[in-house]
Amino acid sequence: MGCQGGVQQQGDGQVPVISDAPAAAPLKPGSSFVADAVAKVGPAVVRIDTRRQVVNPMGIFSGGPPVQQQQGQGSGFITRSDGVLLTNAHVVEGAGTVTVTLPDGRSFPGKVLGADTLTDVAVVKVAAQGLPVAPLANSADVRPGQWAIAIGNPLGLDNTVTMGIVSAIARHNALGGGQRVAYIQTDAAVNPGNSGGPLINDRGMVIGINTAIRQAPGAGLSFAIPINKAKQVAQQILQRGRASHPYLGVRLQALTPQLAREVNATGNPCQLPERKAALIVDVVAGTPAAAAGLKTCDLITAIGEKPVKTPSEVQLAVEAAKVGQPLAVTIERDGASQTLEVNPAELPQSPKRN
Repeated sequence: MGCQGGVQQQGDGQVPVISDAPAAAPLKPGSSFVADAVAKVGPAVVRIDTRRQVVNPMGIFSGGPPVQQQQGQGSGFITRSDGVLLTNAHVVEGAGTVTVTLPDGRSFPGKVLGADTLTDVAVVKVAAQGLPVAPLANSADVRPGQWAIAIGNPLGLDNTVTMGIVSAIARHNALGGGQRVAYIQTDAAVNPGNSGGPLINDRGMVIGINTAIRQAPGAGLSFAIPINKAKQVAQQILQRGRASHPYLGVRLQALTPQLAREVNATGNPCQLPERKAALIVDVVAGTPAAAAGLKTCDLITAIGEKPVKTPSEVQLAVEAAKVGQPLAVTIERDGASQTLEVNPAELPQSPKRN
């Protein structure tokens, strides 16, 4: 086979030459920290398929089935070689059947050991031994600007890897008020189906569980539950079958200078300082807060030794306390500071719907 006048002869015919550039030198074997990190964790990242029964309200009128099967899909990762894995609570919520599929093609029925909707953490167990496991990092060491790699099964595309950086940490207002998780924010691309999958660092260790996204034109942000928080919740589920959350029994409002001026101008009994603070607007009867003497119009300024200025900071500080153990709550009342001792109770579980 030869080349003459820009025409390559091939058999009896002639094929035009597209390029006469010299052949590129062979690539030298090299290393990629992303590929190395994914190789370390990837075998332990699983696809979770669920089936749940949902009522078809139009079935009686259309002649269709009164109950339909709804399919769902998410991600998870194995943390113990005997088949314990973590995922999001919303991935397995209401599921009648759960199927866990490994990257090597093996599939196992999964049993949901427990799911905590407040933190969106769930623990699933499969009957297997010797499974690959994902190493867990200390999420307290995570800093903005670090590499962040997401692995999961977005939009039905198994074993998808995306990369970005940690954009922020301790995002306690990322998904609305009343959150009990200080999320890790990242710009690594995350889509439906990534939920429950790991967010890992450049050393191939899990720093969080991908759980939510916020989309805007031309951009998207994703949020992960720090792995330290997920471990705490998972340990409680393994021990008790459910997670335990302390609570005080107050309703809070974010106080601002403008809000304080408006309230003070109405002659309200609450005369408030014109600054940012966490204001108690209601104390629920029969709760730890009521027993400890917290009152409407009090400003919470510290929980334990941690200063707080917003309702979210109060929520996270209370979440870090322990049920039944005395907790110092510093308040400002009528311009004077005082510290009350509150014994947090366990947050009542929401009743299950029939």
